[in-house]
Amino acid sequence: MFHFFVSPENINEENITVTGGDVNHIKNVLRMKIGEKFIANDGNGASYCCTISEIYDDRIVAAIEDGQLMSNELPVKLVLFQGLPKADKMELIIQKGVELGVNEIYPVEMSRCVVRLDDKKKKSKTSRWQAISESAAKQSGRTVIPEIHEPLPYAEALKIAKEFDLLLVPYECADSMAALRDKLSQVRKGMTIGIFIGPEGGYEESEIEKAKSAGGEIVSLGKRILRTETASIAALAICMFNIEANL
Repeated sequence: MFHFFVSPENINEENITVTGGDVNHIKNVLRMKIGEKFIANDGNGASYCCTISEIYDDRIVAAIEDGQLMSNELPVKLVLFQGLPKADKMELIIQKGVELGVNEIYPVEMSRCVVRLDDKKKKSKTSRWQAISESAAKQSGRTVIPEIHEPLPYAEALKIAKEFDLLLVPYECADSMAALRDKLSQVRKGMTIGIFIGPEGGYEESEIEKAKSAGGEIVSLGKRILRTETASIAALAICMFNIEANL
């Protein structure tokens, strides 16, 4: 069933009203008709099964068939701090991260990042990344659209992550996966978990020391060295599995 995001103000006890770009998508791309069903998400975690009742040029009105459905969001908040990668790798990381349950993504400027963005490019890139997040959220049936922040310096990222309940820092020089397994076994509902992933060139040793000072847990994702985009996907998948299997 198709999923669409609808502003909370367009939802009442009986109907929802779809506006904006999704109107054209429903009418002219999907060619949906009166009587067809879809899932409407309010972006805050609530979702409703709806049946199209009226189609206009600028809006779609649908009757709510079922009240708030069971949420498919993780019982914890996952935040990814991704070392800014080259080319379009960030787009892949965002798409797969959203599918795996991430709540927020911070692109991070680290010492070995090749990419350097000026303020104008940061804004345009972030706008595109946010659109990719929304598309992935619709495709994967998320009830919220994960927020993609503008790139920020490593020191600023650590300040934000320092306040989290758990901060994981996968590092190729970490000894084994035992520490990661142990930390994830301690996760409880409502916690906020930060995950730092280095760029293509990896971390500098000073960055690892700063992460430790901020409360970061240095962990391993296995015996093989992973590309930055693979490491992000692997870390989030490991967290998703452990959280959904145990909570």
